Amino acid sequence: MTFCLGIKTKSGIVGLSDTRIVTGNETTTAKKVYIVNKEKHSFFIMTSGLRSVRDKAITYFTEVIEKQDHTFDKLYKAVNEFGAQVKRVANEDQEYLEKAGLSYNLHSIIGGQLEEDDEPKIYLLYPQGNWIEVREGTPFVIIGNTGFGNPVLRRSLKFDESLDFAIKSAFLAFDATRISANDVDFPIDVVVMKNDSYHMIETRFSQKELEHISEFWNSRLKTAIHDLPAAVLNKAFQEKDPQLSLEIKE
Repeated sequence: MTFCLGIKTKSGIVGLSDTRIVTGNETTTAKKVYIVNKEKHSFFIMTSGLRSVRDKAITYFTEVIEKQDHTFDKLYKAVNEFGAQVKRVANEDQEYLEKAGLSYNLHSIIGGQLEEDDEPKIYLLYPQGNWIEVREGTPFVIIGNTGFGNPVLRRSLKFDESLDFAIKSAFLAFDATRISANDVDFPIDVVVMKNDSYHMIETRFSQKELEHISEFWNSRLKTAIHDLPAAVLNKAFQEKDPQLSLEIKE
């Protein structure tokens, strides 16, 4: 499993991915972000699924970029091309993977801004090669281990928030997943693009760099629970007078 997250805000986009790879009983670290950074032409791809499928699709896509990059002036065109390579790998490998009991399950988050895009965009690409665009109503998407970080983002994140707020929310969503699932872990890779900058900034963070934030968040959560205005819940500890209880009989 993995944790990859894309966020779209009024000021730009944020992406975050873990780096843990689990193969059988072996655990390793590998980058899950592919980046193209050129003048007025920048985007990232984050993936969740079989590593062999991911590497093959990225390799094919890299060859296309080297030869035809000038033909992609909007991000959706690059997404379509990567989807074509994902389907190409499916045609070559899916039957054999499924015979071996493995699922062809490559999901991708693709975000960036190309020359003719009016703003940075984020897309979720499915294994079948079709996609949806992340929009203001639900300004984030997670692939991989989605269950634990989703509530953090749904409670906190809106499209109008700043990039600073988005990065903090992204980390807390990752941290909630990390402490709940043993197949998601540090280090994490974070990518940021401001509106009309056409440039992706990439940073890797270790656990040691960010553990003080986790500790701060845990402490504040405990304090918030203690301070909840929840006196009404004390009714749960009160015995009811059996004489006042009504018994319903058929």
